[in-house]
Amino acid sequence: MAKNDTVSVNRRMEIISAAIEVFAETGYYRTTTAQVAQRAGISQPYVFKFFATKEALMLAALEVSWERITEAFSRVVATAAPDQLERELIETYEEILAAHRQETLLQMQAQTMQEQPIRAAMQTGLRGVRRIVLEAFTASQLANPEERTMLFLARGMLCNISMALDVPELMNK
Repeated sequence: MAKNDTVSVNRRMEIISAAIEVFAETGYYRTTTAQVAQRAGISQPYVFKFFATKEALMLAALEVSWERITEAFSRVVATAAPDQLERELIETYEEILAAHRQETLLQMQAQTMQEQPIRAAMQTGLRGVRRIVLEAFTASQLANPEERTMLFLARGMLCNISMALDVPELMNK
């Protein structure tokens, strides 16, 4: 990869990271690309070099957040013993929540948005996570893999709510 290509990839990721922060703090509808540019320390026209619209930026931010989860879960699935699989997936998700709070808040906002491309990104992301978990539970021969997958995802949503509202007692183990 040429130096200019590396710089472009890095700058694109810096813009996405800034967008995640601003979207999480301000909300998608109230966020402007000027705010994202300011957070990233660049000019607003430079944002448009990488993203034609604010929606395209939001979609890229959602893609990053879903990739983080699917890649982390795939690593767990590849290494966890069957009897530790569910516990390790839960611990991994808790680590993601702690380290990437804004991404979770971004996803939570996006769940309620009606713009079709954003809904489609959320559907694709959640279906991808479900597929990874269900296939892993099935391959590990865990009892009732469909139900366990549903409960795992439901617990993840409860973790999101607990974190967003700062109500840790929802997750007492």
